Amino acid sequence: MRPWETNMLNNIGIPGLLLIAVVVLVLFGRGKVSSLMGEVGKGITAFKKGVKDGSDEIEKASAEKARDVTPEDEKDKA
Repeated sequence: MRPWETNMLNNIGIPGLLLIAVVVLVLFGRGKVSSLMGEVGKGITAFKKGVKDGSDEIEKASAEKARDVTPEDEKDKA
């Protein structure tokens, strides 16, 4: 791979991003872009919820493994 190919995305800058945004708006229209961004937002929310549920499930499983296994007759001696 040539060196200038790896840095191409780093050199876009603000004017390049604005140009890309304008081209996307012209091609798809404001309504389509708006609905697309809404779907992206819903996807991000669902992803965050899934990650939270997964971490809660892992935490619950580790707490279950760490439960007190001391025999009943040994508990009173403490």
